[in-house]
Amino acid sequence: MMRAPAGLIWAALVALVAVPLIVAAQSPLLQWREPIYVAAGFAGVIGLVLLPVQALLIAGLVPGVRGRRSHVWIGVALLLAAVVHVAGLWITSPPDVVDVLLLRSPTPFAIWGVAAMWALFAAVLLAAVRRRMGHRAWRAIHVVTTTVIVVGTVVHAVLIEGTMGTMLKGLVGLLALVGLSYAIWRRRNSRTIIRIRIRS
Repeated sequence: MMRAPAGLIWAALVALVAVPLIVAAQSPLLQWREPIYVAAGFAGVIGLVLLPVQALLIAGLVPGVRGRRSHVWIGVALLLAAVVHVAGLWITSPPDVVDVLLLRSPTPFAIWGVAAMWALFAAVLLAAVRRRMGHRAWRAIHVVTTTVIVVGTVVHAVLIEGTMGTMLKGLVGLLALVGLSYAIWRRRNSRTIIRIRIRS
């Protein structure tokens, strides 16, 4: 299987992160908004664009980068983005955030966002106690939490009338879903190949 040149892959990654941030920065929805609200919005954008990057890392498709170590750091960045996103919205509108956390919000996107947030917290907690769990059990649970994070975040972002625009959010979300699917498939396929080699 032929791989794309390293320069092309890195250029695509830079564009994947930079373009949504540039588009969001030029959005008219940010006019007259408080700095804290803007920071919360950008944290959400950063969290979304990091998802496909995370999938590419764990799939080993980013040249010159140690996927596992970078995977951990991107996970920390995702956690920080989520915290800033929720905290910023809390400061600007506490009642709305309380309704979302208590699942009382009438907006459909809120449920998806809360599910993704708690799944992210669970994934970080499980990573901290990974050595106390069986490897197979940890990996299975990690796949479940990661799937909830990606699907929940993508649906949450698409349903919101946000700064990135529908088409760009849809594209980034699609890349995240495809990247997640490919990463899971590659991991399972790699383990299957290892088992065949051991048995043979």
